[in-house]
Amino acid sequence: MTFMPWTAQLELGLPLIDQQHRQLVNLTNALHDELSSSAPSRARIGEVLEGLVDYTHNHFIVEEVLFEEHSYSETAAHKAEHDGFTRRAMDLLMRFDEGQEVTLEALDFLKAWLIHHICKVDRAYLPALRAALQAQSARQEQQQSRREEARGEAALQAA
Repeated sequence: MTFMPWTAQLELGLPLIDQQHRQLVNLTNALHDELSSSAPSRARIGEVLEGLVDYTHNHFIVEEVLFEEHSYSETAAHKAEHDGFTRRAMDLLMRFDEGQEVTLEALDFLKAWLIHHICKVDRAYLPALRAALQAQSARQEQQQSRREEARGEAALQAA
């Protein structure tokens, strides 16, 4: 059985964010699989853990850029959540690099944090972000329509 199965509950309906969340779940499962194997490889655990920390950091940047681009009012609070997780994940990675083992308790923390963050904290930004994205799309359609109209007028004048 998969440690952290991807479910519809984790989907937000934003393709890029959902893809990144799915990758975070996959990395969490890869870490679980390695830790649970009959002969866990410390090198492989380190690779997966480092990949998880790096990917998470990059994902947070993507979200935060979206927040800034669309003036999300809760950006500071959301970023504080990201910063808190980043500190804990970096602490886990540093302790691992210093020779400590990654425990299943640490993995349970990763799983619980991801589920809570995606299902509660990230879901909270959906209404604001969807509204901003719809407004942006409408503006782009208007601009495209104006360009096509101007090309049509220019073609008529040239004829």
